Amino acid sequence: MTSTFLPSADKQPGPGVDLPPPPAGAARGRARRRLLHWLTAVAFQVPALVLFLVLVLLPMLFALYAAFFRWGGFGMPSDYIGADNFTRLLDDPVFLGDLWRCLVLVVLSLAIQLPFALAMAVLLNQRLRGRAFYRMLFFGPYVLSEAITGVLFGMIFAPDDGLADQILGGVGLDGLGGEWFADPSTVMATLFLVMTWKYFGFHMMLYLAGLQSIPRELTEAALIDGASAWQRFRNVTLPLLAPTLRISVFLSVIGSIQLFDLVWVTTAGGPDHHSETMAVTLFQYGFKRYQVGYASAISVAMFGISLVFALAYQRFVLRRDLQGATTTMRGGGK
Repeated sequence: MTSTFLPSADKQPGPGVDLPPPPAGAARGRARRRLLHWLTAVAFQVPALVLFLVLVLLPMLFALYAAFFRWGGFGMPSDYIGADNFTRLLDDPVFLGDLWRCLVLVVLSLAIQLPFALAMAVLLNQRLRGRAFYRMLFFGPYVLSEAITGVLFGMIFAPDDGLADQILGGVGLDGLGGEWFADPSTVMATLFLVMTWKYFGFHMMLYLAGLQSIPRELTEAALIDGASAWQRFRNVTLPLLAPTLRISVFLSVIGSIQLFDLVWVTTAGGPDHHSETMAVTLFQYGFKRYQVGYASAISVAMFGISLVFALAYQRFVLRRDLQGATTTMRGGGK
């Protein structure tokens, strides 16, 4: 007995037979849902785009516009001077010194700060007692604001009665004490010491995250093959950690170019501009001397330096990582 609920074979459409189109109401419903999804996406994006336009893009364009004027910051710029502010940069010994000090900080960061952070990350990636406490201890300074850090080290390196001089005097090394931030010969070294204390924990945590993403089976296989600790680090750990290292270097260089608040709180660029950075010079001219047009030219120069470095770094250093990420995304979408 054939069930009345099952369609018979002769009622099924054969191959090549077109099915009837869906009702017009269903098509309108799908179109309405697509429109609703599109409007929802636009509604979530518009506030962010408006904030970006008002707080980022328009100030950047206005700074570029003001850089072609002699302007004190009041009213609208009207005294057009062309590219004089930019040619003035090339003759300004303070700005040229800022470029040199920025280069010094970048070299010191790449040669000392980042290797130190990597060494601490490798150490704290081992099975040590209390390693979670040490990770928190070393990462803690990064959580502090630059203002608090500047005030703290301003007291530590205060001449004569500062903690640093008292510790050196207590161990019989009074001769190593000095003016610290007030001496042109020691201010950059002291400032870099503060920067390292403040920021190395951030890079250490980046390296720790990269180290923990490396499969342990690879290092165990190298150990079985008889590789020493240095060989395992050089041939296994370091190549797999390379993407993290490249991102860390990029952040360190950009941070050195834009360094401001820590320098401003500790030295304000002194003594006699010996610790001044481009951002501090910008602030001095824009908000202390009311030469906003020239300060705008400095900001445009800072942006240009950062942009050129970022594009060159992406083109020649991060290219392999970006291609790998694109390939992974395409492969996952198949």
